Amino acid sequence: MSAGERLRVRVLRLRPEARLPARATPGATGYDLYACLPEGDLLVGADPVRVPTGIAIEVPPGYDAQIRPRSGLAARGVLATFGTIDADYRGEIFVTLHTIGSRDPHRVQHGDRVAQLVIARAVEIAWEECDALSPTERGQSGHGSTGR
Repeated sequence: MSAGERLRVRVLRLRPEARLPARATPGATGYDLYACLPEGDLLVGADPVRVPTGIAIEVPPGYDAQIRPRSGLAARGVLATFGTIDADYRGEIFVTLHTIGSRDPHRVQHGDRVAQLVIARAVEIAWEECDALSPTERGQSGHGSTGR
């Protein structure tokens, strides 16, 4: 794809009241996903709840779509689980939400922004089994080892 060319992703509105993904600002990489709840609100608590979006997408071969949490909801203790939409999936997109900690349940209404969708290039991997990995300064030091 050349500079300035846009990737075309086909989207199917499964219900007339569904909203298409949209960016909040021109510089955003994530496209907001909206709850499509024509029959009433959903209450989200500590147990995961699948929120319908009312859309299905056709991701081009060589790409995938990633569902990510919205920072505004996360700051209120409402998380969307990370998810992957493969290029061969054609069903409705659902966003799995839950609350964390001791937060009160969160009410999701029709049209609420519930997650972000990011399209990424998928790379074919040739896994090469080996007897040892090359050494690094960090080595096997894991979670929290860099002091952050």
